[in-house]
Amino acid sequence: MNTSTTPLPSLSWPLRQPVWFLTLAALVWLGLYQTLLPGSEAMVAALPVERDSHLGGALQFFLYDTPKVLMLLTGVVFVMGMVNSYFTPERTRALLAGRTEGVANVMAASLGIVTPFCSCSAVPLFIGFVQAGVPLGVTFSFLISAPMVNEVALALLFGMFGWKIAALYLGLGMSVAIVAGWIIGRLKMEAHLEDWVRDMPKMSAGFEAAETTLADRVQAGFASVREIVGKVWPYILAGIAIGAGIHGWVPQDFMASFMGKDAWWSVPLAVLIGVPMYTNAAGVIPIVQALLAKGAALGTVLAFMMSVIALSLPEMVILRKVLKIRLIATFVGVVATGILIVGFVFNAVL
Repeated sequence: MNTSTTPLPSLSWPLRQPVWFLTLAALVWLGLYQTLLPGSEAMVAALPVERDSHLGGALQFFLYDTPKVLMLLTGVVFVMGMVNSYFTPERTRALLAGRTEGVANVMAASLGIVTPFCSCSAVPLFIGFVQAGVPLGVTFSFLISAPMVNEVALALLFGMFGWKIAALYLGLGMSVAIVAGWIIGRLKMEAHLEDWVRDMPKMSAGFEAAETTLADRVQAGFASVREIVGKVWPYILAGIAIGAGIHGWVPQDFMASFMGKDAWWSVPLAVLIGVPMYTNAAGVIPIVQALLAKGAALGTVLAFMMSVIALSLPEMVILRKVLKIRLIATFVGVVATGILIVGFVFNAVL
């Protein structure tokens, strides 16, 4: 009798030795990160351009920010991919279902930070939350927080501006998500869900926790990098290119004239410009960096960034499948008001 069996495929080294892989990867990442600034300066010096010229400044910005943003993005997405292997949609629904409003709004906004959901997954998530009995306002707190206060934005802001700006963004975004969701919940607008969504049968929000090894989480990290970085890198390059152009050629006085503290209309204008744009945190933050360097006010720039991420026109089109016009208009109005308040307050106090 033939007892031979087909050998199982061998695991790659990162999955066989995940602890050693993570340690070595962190050391290599940190070492490469330290070389970015001198490396970009050396590359510009090797080119036939003056370092102090408009083109020299733009090239240095682009050559420095491109690997910097991509490295930050890859590292954060990998780590959060490991973390997100715990926060499945089923687990998230179970954590939120049955909670009282207020506490649930805070929980929903907090979960939105560490979950990898974006506008492309808004409809299935929304339906799942409604079926699980999650209150409408709590669902909106999650849907606002998930794209706006995501781990990518926080990591890039921390890497480019330091922990104070990152913490400011975190606190502001969380506040907008919590308060906006609570207000929408108080308005009792369940009747403005599309009929087919409102009439769907309720389902259990329970889940079965599966045992996950460190190797499984490393594999999830690799999958997140392939999925997210592979999808957003064109937006990153476009954002850095725009930021490089602003950095190299836009006069500081010009930018300060319509995005500075003295122009009261700068915050509403920033929100109006941001809403129709289609990008994400990774693509817009290099533009934010260049705007601030040219004299734009922090509150105005934060309002612009939040409107781009949280009120994008494509997300409104997607949500139209499950929400009636009045509820979408209420959602946009409440969130936009919160963003405007954030912009005005921080222009006044900073």
